[in-house]
Amino acid sequence: MEIKVNYLDNLRLEAKFDDFTVISDQPIRYKGDGSAPGPFDYFLASSAMCAAYFVKVYCNARDIPTENIRLSQNNIVDPENRYQQIFKIQVELPEDISDKDRQGILRSIDRCTVKKVVQTGPEFQVEAVENIDEDAQALLMGKVQGEGDTWIEGKDLPLEQTIANMSAMLAELGMKIEIASWRNIVPHVWSLHIRDAASPMCFTNGKGATKESALCSALGEFIERLSCNFFYNDQFFGEAIAASDFVHYPDEKWFQPGPNDELPDGILDAYTRELYDPEGELRGSNLVDTNSGRADRGIVSLPFVRHSDGKTIYFPSNLIENLYLSNGMSAGNTLHEAQVQCLSEIFERAVKKQIIEEELALPDVPQEVLARYPEIVEGIEALEAQGFPVLVKDASLGGQFPVMCVTLMNPKTGGVFASFGAHPSFHVALERSLTELLQGRSFEGLNDFPPPTFNSLAVTEPNNYVEHFIDSSGLISWRFFSARSDIEFVDWDFSGSGTDSTAEEAATLFGILDELGLESYMAIFDDLGAPVCRILVPGFSEVYPMDDLVWDNTNKALLFREDILHLHELSDAQLADLLERLEETQIDDHQDIITLIGIEFDENTEWGQLTILELKLLINLALGQHEEALERVDIFLQYNDNTVARNLFYRAVSAVLEVLLDDELELDDFLHNFRRMFGEATMEAVVGSVNGGVRFHGLTPTSMALEGLEKHQRLIESYQKLHDHRAKRHATAGGTRVTRAEGVPG
Repeated sequence: MEIKVNYLDNLRLEAKFDDFTVISDQPIRYKGDGSAPGPFDYFLASSAMCAAYFVKVYCNARDIPTENIRLSQNNIVDPENRYQQIFKIQVELPEDISDKDRQGILRSIDRCTVKKVVQTGPEFQVEAVENIDEDAQALLMGKVQGEGDTWIEGKDLPLEQTIANMSAMLAELGMKIEIASWRNIVPHVWSLHIRDAASPMCFTNGKGATKESALCSALGEFIERLSCNFFYNDQFFGEAIAASDFVHYPDEKWFQPGPNDELPDGILDAYTRELYDPEGELRGSNLVDTNSGRADRGIVSLPFVRHSDGKTIYFPSNLIENLYLSNGMSAGNTLHEAQVQCLSEIFERAVKKQIIEEELALPDVPQEVLARYPEIVEGIEALEAQGFPVLVKDASLGGQFPVMCVTLMNPKTGGVFASFGAHPSFHVALERSLTELLQGRSFEGLNDFPPPTFNSLAVTEPNNYVEHFIDSSGLISWRFFSARSDIEFVDWDFSGSGTDSTAEEAATLFGILDELGLESYMAIFDDLGAPVCRILVPGFSEVYPMDDLVWDNTNKALLFREDILHLHELSDAQLADLLERLEETQIDDHQDIITLIGIEFDENTEWGQLTILELKLLINLALGQHEEALERVDIFLQYNDNTVARNLFYRAVSAVLEVLLDDELELDDFLHNFRRMFGEATMEAVVGSVNGGVRFHGLTPTSMALEGLEKHQRLIESYQKLHDHRAKRHATAGGTRVTRAEGVPG
């Protein structure tokens, strides 16, 4: 994690990281002002709080209340060497806690991360650099050991060369990549989490059988998501980028809808129009992109090459964002390697969806076949030794697809997790299934999955597949676990055997799509220096239902974004209109405003926790609609998680509204005790909110210029690096200006 330190007045310092700011000072005796703890005080507190956190986790998992548990830490300093200290942590436990749990709580403290790092002894490297922000790979640890070339199946270059190449690409772009965590809880299964230090919302996870292969995986995914703009899906790019010559890519085209909002002729083809718009309900306005919000410019569309005949077809950026998420994008050392990974991923998701929705029982992989892969067997045995039964299944559906499945059962919780992996090689597909299962997870993380069910409606409900796609937390049918499989086991192999094996494998995978009668469309992005491809297989690789384009399109943000960002400036009439539109669109009241308008607020602020329900409630208060406000505040208090201060504010609002709406009660009779109960500051805000003197308590004013929204500004700055890089390469290559269809304003 990157922590940037700024000098304030006197000896005060400001440390900024993620969405937090920490101030430190020195005691007056050391010529400070004593206004905040010192740096070493924070260090001492961190170990005590870390220990307390692990106690809380242990107790939460066993429903042990912590109200009567107390923890303290004292540091005992050696008088002859002040750097030699003993940290003494003491825990006071209630008498009714069992001996087993007493020992468990003490053992949980041993897992404290701060404690383990201190005991291991961190290495400090101190250096001077010309520019901290340009030292792009300062945080990319996990360097490859040794000088040899490590080749693994499915890659066209050694791991060492792949890591060096991708690191150089990110360094050139000015992205400082940090490794936030490593995991290796069983043999031969590694995973890590990397992120952009300046914009932690841009992150990826990597997995593999070794540290090096996991790092390759994470870096490759980072580059693929940069190249495909995935980090910035649904997000507002800001007014400057929205007005620039191109918004997404230099080769984009803009198309104006027809006079009655018809789809323009230049987008899609007959095949995809029939799939995406079978009822003729899709309108041009449905396809305006969320990122720019420039309906006046038209529909921004990106070129894809149709596999069957090589013709270029333009797909609206909005359509791709709404239906496909990250499915079907990949980076590689070569284009064929990227294509293989991309198509493998598409088959993995499609087959997984079919198996889950049809509640299929898959065949077990015979032990003699598993024995060919001893490192995978070792990982599985390590899981089973921890008390997690593991099922290894052939998910090829009778040898049709290069897909495997490893399923974990958790007897402690009754939960299950089916992990799928795909690749032309049986071995690689099986390895990916296992590494995906444990990617980023501790043993405790395996407690979070739901139990199987015989409720077919719950399993086949479309959103269940979306949950599986996002984090594999969806439901699985008990029928999946039947010992009587619906399909025979096949010892399949789709891997290439020639000198250009990845080219053979790519051709094989495209051939499977051809046999299924499916058309595919591919875009290639190589502006970062690595071949990245994005493949769409309409009717096969969608994550969300196609009718979301009409009924749940992300560009509904455009109906609300500007008004919500200018909330404090709206007149009563404009507020009433905003409230009416929120009601008419029937958006879930519990959806957060971040998701609705594509703006990243700091989650630790009122804006960051604001839901549609709370926004409606605040508008009711601003308009003096007390009955509606009381109804909504009661719902808010019943169903919304929020900070203690915010809940206190709304409890006071509820009490004040109850008094005001009762003709027999007078508010002045209650204010004295309301102030004693809720505090002077809270009651001042509440009375002001109810009488109209205070509007939108807690929400700081902002606008479309996004002032004060540091988290979103960091996201835009991240994208600006990418945008500037593309513009520079385009200009250097002597490319033509972005194309606009006739009638599209420049």
